[in-house]
Amino acid sequence: MRQLFASALVLALVSTSTSGLRANEPAPKDIVDTAVAAGSFKTLAKALEAADLIETLKGKGPFTVFAPTDEAFARLPAGTLEALLKDKAKLTAVLTYHVVPGKVMAADVVKLKEAKTVQGQSITIDTSMGVKVDNANVVKTDIVCSNGVIHVIDSVILPK
Repeated sequence: MRQLFASALVLALVSTSTSGLRANEPAPKDIVDTAVAAGSFKTLAKALEAADLIETLKGKGPFTVFAPTDEAFARLPAGTLEALLKDKAKLTAVLTYHVVPGKVMAADVVKLKEAKTVQGQSITIDTSMGVKVDNANVVKTDIVCSNGVIHVIDSVILPK
């Protein structure tokens, strides 16, 4: 009887500990901290700081961010990034064009043809060959954060 009780207790503990976050595990990081920790979004973090958007994207949200990598920023025409970093209004418009209000997971993105951004315009979504937002390929999806989700893109998208 004692062995049966011990086995039941072990089974209960194992199923409880694997059903979600364990009590001693940290909660997911917010969008900004997640991007910084990834190491491939240094330019995005620098731009968010220059536009005073860090606190916004650390806020409650939820937000969906189509995050361009450092390589994506490097592919902008010469001088574009430098000019944006000097023009806070344009930089803010470009960055908020990468953000959609709400938490839109990949399974939801593929059902859409467009999505309205925080900037005010809509990005187009094409799922005919992979997933594209405007002219950028989505290369990684569903990076869940405490205040939303990040989808990684290979190009910087610009408002029309």
